[in-house]
Amino acid sequence: MNRINKKIQENKKLLSIYFTAGYPSLNDTVTVIQNLERSGVDMIEIGLPFSDPLADGPTIQASSTQALKNGMTTEVLFNQLKDIRQSVSIPLIIMGYFNPMLQYGVEAFCKKCQEIGVDGLIIPDLPVDVYNEEYKEIFEKYGLINVFLITPQTSVERINFIDSISNGFIYMVSSASVTGSQSGFGKDQTHYFERISNMHLINPQIIGFGINNDETFNQATQYAKGAIIGSAFIKFISNNSVNEIDKFVKSIR
Repeated sequence: MNRINKKIQENKKLLSIYFTAGYPSLNDTVTVIQNLERSGVDMIEIGLPFSDPLADGPTIQASSTQALKNGMTTEVLFNQLKDIRQSVSIPLIIMGYFNPMLQYGVEAFCKKCQEIGVDGLIIPDLPVDVYNEEYKEIFEKYGLINVFLITPQTSVERINFIDSISNGFIYMVSSASVTGSQSGFGKDQTHYFERISNMHLINPQIIGFGINNDETFNQATQYAKGAIIGSAFIKFISNNSVNEIDKFVKSIR
């Protein structure tokens, strides 16, 4: 069974952390992953930096720009992660844009992910229809879960279609804005969380965008299996040592 599915079965609210590979320094990637697991995080999203990150707010964009300047590439990331399963056991998901994967070769990319122990991918700019028609078989061949995003604007029909072809969790974007651009949740978002919860989808939901402290984590996980923190964590490691990550995680739960 995929590590993501095993983790979802645990009787707890999940904390997933996103960070940008190669940030703050090029060789921090593995240290960040190891320290996150030691601190009790449940899943990790490893951001593959891209020069045109459409869904990312200024904090993640800045970290991606710096990571690219540091020398991060797809090949460098794979080399950094080649022995990661000797020290880390929790689910690892690569989050990135489709262009670098196309350049690498989609099947070659998936094969490499399987070899090094990556469990899933989040590709915000890969349309669900294109995935279903052209790439689903490749992902499944290499045991990878592809995680799709829904927003408050996603239609019921589209949500049900995404649910029908998913086999892990659904990334529930809390708002239509970019990452790191909001603070706390208002009535509209709460109603959205309730609406999706009441759909009783096959796949559990994990909420991202706008989770930045214990209050927002607890608020989000009232309605979902877990929550994802990205911008707030990147701000933390921008201002603190990557060896102080446990302080951040303890501040959330």
